[in-house]
Amino acid sequence: MTAETETGSIGKELFWTRLDEILHSSEVIIDRPQGKAHPDHPAMVYPLDYGYLAGTSSPDGREIDVWLGSLPEKKLDAVICTVDLLKKDAEIKLILGCTEREKSIVCRFLNGGGYLAGILIRRDPE
Repeated sequence: MTAETETGSIGKELFWTRLDEILHSSEVIIDRPQGKAHPDHPAMVYPLDYGYLAGTSSPDGREIDVWLGSLPEKKLDAVICTVDLLKKDAEIKLILGCTEREKSIVCRFLNGGGYLAGILIRRDPE
């Protein structure tokens, strides 16, 4: 059975609608701008703006993470699900206003070896 048949189209629509609601009721804070090094891992330099949604929560006890791209409309059209061996957690990261090239850059950054891995899940076109 695939995820499509398990959740159905209603579940998929509701998932994206709920994420949109959280996004639109929260402020995007960029605390790690493009080109800045990770505070705990200086060799990791952020290829795009990275931050979080103020007033939200995620499994690591912090806010929901976001990657912010260069498109003028900061539309949510994908998420990345990650697994972190150091933190021993799995999270979702929102992809906002990213071109296809920027999505690829983020995927390569997260899957560049070491302790982190992620998969990109695209929103169906409307």
